[in-house]
Amino acid sequence: MQEKGTISIHTENIFPIIKKFLYSDNEIFLRELVSNAVDATQKIKRLSSLGQYTGELGKLQVEVAFDAEKKTLTISDPGIGMTAEEIKKYINQIAFSGATEFVEKFKDAKDANELIGKFGLGFYSAFMVADNVEIQTLSYQEGAQPARWICDGSTEFEITEGSRTSRGTDIILHINSESEEFLDKARLQQILDKYCRFLPVPIKFGTTTESEPDGEDEEGKPKYTSVEVDNIINNPNPIWTKAPADLKDEDYLAFYKELYPFSEDPLFWIHLNVDYPFNLTGVLYFPKVKNDFDIQRNKIKLFSRQVFITDEVKDIVPEFLMLLHGVIDSPDIPLNVSRSFLQADSNVKKINNYITRKVADKLGDLYKKDRKAYEEKWKDIGLFIKYGMVSEEKFYEKAKDFALLVNTKNEYYTLEEYKAKVQPLQTDKDGNLVYLYTNDASKQDSYIQSANRKDYDVLVMDSPIDNHFINQLEQKLEKTSLKRVDADVADKLIAKDDSPAHILTEDQVKVVKDIFDKAIQKPTYKVEVESISPDELPVHVSMDEFMRRMKDMAQMGGGMGFYGSFPDSYKVAVNGNHPLIGRILASESEEEKINLAKQAVDLAMLSQGLLTGADLTEFVKRSVRLI
Repeated sequence: MQEKGTISIHTENIFPIIKKFLYSDNEIFLRELVSNAVDATQKIKRLSSLGQYTGELGKLQVEVAFDAEKKTLTISDPGIGMTAEEIKKYINQIAFSGATEFVEKFKDAKDANELIGKFGLGFYSAFMVADNVEIQTLSYQEGAQPARWICDGSTEFEITEGSRTSRGTDIILHINSESEEFLDKARLQQILDKYCRFLPVPIKFGTTTESEPDGEDEEGKPKYTSVEVDNIINNPNPIWTKAPADLKDEDYLAFYKELYPFSEDPLFWIHLNVDYPFNLTGVLYFPKVKNDFDIQRNKIKLFSRQVFITDEVKDIVPEFLMLLHGVIDSPDIPLNVSRSFLQADSNVKKINNYITRKVADKLGDLYKKDRKAYEEKWKDIGLFIKYGMVSEEKFYEKAKDFALLVNTKNEYYTLEEYKAKVQPLQTDKDGNLVYLYTNDASKQDSYIQSANRKDYDVLVMDSPIDNHFINQLEQKLEKTSLKRVDADVADKLIAKDDSPAHILTEDQVKVVKDIFDKAIQKPTYKVEVESISPDELPVHVSMDEFMRRMKDMAQMGGGMGFYGSFPDSYKVAVNGNHPLIGRILASESEEEKINLAKQAVDLAMLSQGLLTGADLTEFVKRSVRLI
């Protein structure tokens, strides 16, 4: 048997595309060839179970081997093999996928669809790294003759009698000079670990040494002997292929450690399993995140029938869940011909919606089953939930029932519960509800204490997403606004009808304003003399709530960049009812009046962290003099 010929269907255009454009990374030739070998192996197992093959199956494992001296890399499988005619059909005529005929033939057999192995363009990725590619194969069919195919990456091929004596196929790559990295054991191990570690058939790559018990020594202690065993690089039965009922918590945790060896244990996980209207399995883990928003993403790995595809899953997984870890496996996710890029498709949107719903359902269940445990996890999961509420309308609708607000006393409330708690005292004269919050409880402690003295409650909003979350709450909650606790004095934070009376005359107000303007001498600081309780501080410095919030969002890159370029402007609220103001007015010396005013303003600025540099040094010197 000997035949030479030309590969059909415009292949003169295909090889340059394969070599340069089709595959984004040449290392995935190994993924394609090993995947094909696995498919061929699964097919013989399937044929045997259907009674279509009655011979011995033998050891069903794929082997990857290399010879650095001969510059060859070989992928061997004990699968269905090919006849010379099948080589011509499946290898030379790219348009006909071997899988198409296989599925057609056994379409009534359950799960036949899972056995699709496209012996087409994936095979030709071998020419990215090889000068010559050789196939040695023997079909499972009775009386079949071994066949050999060789091609140098042009459209010329040759088929002769092969030398293989057992069922299956060897793909032998004669590695080209630019690709000798693929003759290195560590490099090959790295690629196999990346793409093939969960393939459903054992993959052998060399051998490894293990210790086995070997009786006892003279003292009765156990002896061990070293033996060479196959180095199986993959776990053919990862947990996402099993039923949740068959798994324990330890199984999920062990798998998490397998995926992320150096990570803390996750908080909890969600087992995905759906077969309509698309096929999808997987396990998503909630890691401990806390307030670190600058997290390494790409922690969710996408597989297609246990073949690793990518960790770039932004279209499949909602943006806010990109912080999760885990695995998604779906044969229904549309990929381009290189399997490297997702394509826009209605299934992708359906999968995205399904994952969002599953996550919301899981969180809702956790909240209902054990609220105390849920509250204990809130510091870790609050970031996910708030991010999801801000970015996904459907998620907000579900999450509003289990999202929690936390106050400075470390008490937890749902949105409805918190509204009921603060409504009696924190409704202003116009009937608007005002929520007070701190983004730094230690720095804003004096303001929190002032609010608490009026029996106002103060929420803690100190996560990176809270600026956006606050804005969303104001949009969603009826007649409700949020103010940072240091945005004004406690008397003014929530406007009431019972404001303290002004003890200063109009002329005295003008004099006090003039003294403070001279003391500050900064055009961006606007002085206002107000009627405030004499128990409050003499001076309060604050930035307008709206302006400060926009600036905070600009710092986070929240689309408010132009606010970041605005100069900082502050309101200086002078408490006209404080005894110090009376003392300033009573001072005979202009210098003493200005020094006292400066001291009061600097104290207010110090409490806001606004006093720095030369101003701070001058404040310290003045304080010493006043003592």
